[in-house]
Amino acid sequence: KDLVPHLRKRMEVKGTGSCPLIVDVLSVKEHARNVLLEHLPEECGILCTHPMFGPDSAKHGWQGQTFVYERTRIDNVLLNPSKDQSFHHRLSQSGDSDNEDEFLDEKGTLHNVHENSEAHIEGMDRVERVFEVRRAPKLRLGQTCCLTCFPPRSISIWEEEGCNMVSMSCKEHDAFTANSQFITHLMGRILGQQGLTPTPIDTKGFQNVLKLVETTNADSFDLFYGLYKFNRNSLEIIYKLKEAFDDVVGKLLEKEGNSNADLQKTLSSKI
Repeated sequence: KDLVPHLRKRMEVKGTGSCPLIVDVLSVKEHARNVLLEHLPEECGILCTHPMFGPDSAKHGWQGQTFVYERTRIDNVLLNPSKDQSFHHRLSQSGDSDNEDEFLDEKGTLHNVHENSEAHIEGMDRVERVFEVRRAPKLRLGQTCCLTCFPPRSISIWEEEGCNMVSMSCKEHDAFTANSQFITHLMGRILGQQGLTPTPIDTKGFQNVLKLVETTNADSFDLFYGLYKFNRNSLEIIYKLKEAFDDVVGKLLEKEGNSNADLQKTLSSKI
């Protein structure tokens, strides 16, 4: 919101074509996408991204690290966010068109990349330059940046750095990360609450558990809370985890002819 007045002032002085491409690198994508679409001027292009790595996992380089992105809006056109029809979608794949310069927007409207004279082409080029400029400054996860905020050659070629580039809708991204990133942080926090410590006879498996606790608890609780609050899939993951826990414990008790109710009585008597 703080950025919007500056963008509008910029457009008043330099014209609507001066609105920069806005790139976000938040860990939760659908919420960020909605906020950017709600508050940014329609003239601003939007690229939603998530580097699926951090300082610890990428301390030896970005080679092989996954970088997820959605081309969201270019030249006032809200692009179709689905994985198979994301920006400059090759309609020839579906048999609807042989023209590689055509794509569908979110409403299913057919567009040509050359429409609106040079504005559309320039907008697309601006997005592509995100992947074509050399060596980036170090961005913290959760930052939002705009291309014009940095000098030339200041945003990296993630692809050239060896990242695995994945085009994916924000909605699909959040569904996947709830089942991977959020549940990893959730388990690390839960196990961390138990106060686990190394023993003289640790197995490799337990050492991995301690590493999980260490890495997830090294992040701030605010980050963990953000993964929960702003991803609508997170609460379902918690419910499923609780159901799975009760199911596994129930099977253990069933072997001894007991039930969860018996377990609750036993635990209550020990408190």
